[in-house]
Amino acid sequence: MKTEHSGIMEKVKDGIVTTVKGGGDIFQATVNTTTEALTTTLKDAGKIGASATEAISDTASGAIHGAADVGAHLGHASKGIVVGVLRGTKHVGSEAIDTISHTAGVVIGSTAEVGGKLEHASTGLVEGAIHSAKGISVSAEDAVSAVADGALKAAGKVGSTAVETVRNAVTKTAHGAKVALKQAKAAVVH
Repeated sequence: MKTEHSGIMEKVKDGIVTTVKGGGDIFQATVNTTTEALTTTLKDAGKIGASATEAISDTASGAIHGAADVGAHLGHASKGIVVGVLRGTKHVGSEAIDTISHTAGVVIGSTAEVGGKLEHASTGLVEGAIHSAKGISVSAEDAVSAVADGALKAAGKVGSTAVETVRNAVTKTAHGAKVALKQAKAAVVH
């Protein structure tokens, strides 16, 4: 039985596949598809019983799966996911920090599922957070730290090599934004 949630994921995945196959840019396709899916889903959230967290998870996962299906660069897709999720949810301030962290975790988990490069996904997440920071009333440092937190928690479920890959990519990509790695020591789940 298909749930509403798997329907959101499939819709996002199909939207990205169609756009990219039609010659669209993966970053812009991901921003547009993610924003539209979340705007629609959250408007109807009361009717379908979906929480924002579930909608973000389904949307971000669908976007990574769609990008992987067409062989698109998952870094560009990840950047687009962060930008699109923040536009679609309209979250700002501390709520946006939680959204970034959650989104980063979903993207890393989904990237691992599809066998994608965690380094690329991590880099894109950082770039998307920095790109969006000013518009969501948070500092670039706080946005990047939220990426690091969510990405490292998810990488910890994948394994120690994943944690090291994500940690290196996040700290290397921060472009001068000081990254507080809250999960740096305790990220690996044994």
